Amino acid sequence: MSLQFIAFFILSLVTVGGSVFMISFGQQVIHQVIALAFSFLGIAGLFFLLDAEFVGITQILVYSGSITILMLFGIMLTRHDPEPEQTKKGPRIFSFAVVAAFFVIMFIGIQSMNIIGEPAVYSGQSNVKEIGLQLFTENVIPFELTSVLLLVAMVGAIVLAKREADDQ
Repeated sequence: MSLQFIAFFILSLVTVGGSVFMISFGQQVIHQVIALAFSFLGIAGLFFLLDAEFVGITQILVYSGSITILMLFGIMLTRHDPEPEQTKKGPRIFSFAVVAAFFVIMFIGIQSMNIIGEPAVYSGQSNVKEIGLQLFTENVIPFELTSVLLLVAMVGAIVLAKREADDQ
């Protein structure tokens, strides 16, 4: 067992465990968002294992940071029932059985795969440099239009929030 395999196993457990906790075991919405953040961080770690540092850092900054904070602000600014909703055990057990069966089928299918070919070879080039060159040479106009779109969305959100505050 190599160190990379152990890291993959741990990051996979963090990713899947965060997702499962978010879907089934978290009774409070805040706990579900934190579990989702762990899932996002696990995915970022998997990108680092694939030598995709730029995508991993973007995953951390955008999803683990920004989206999680946005969800927490949305939860805090809305009204919700502090008491968790009681669910019946029957559908949960059925759902668990279906997911477990799917896992077993996928595991057997992956183990029986016959992969032919050479493994990928790392080229040694910096993928961040290549992405930057592509982004700022050939794709400047879409990049700038995206920034203008995000600026307009931010100004619109501020105007709507101010109008709502003035009405109260």
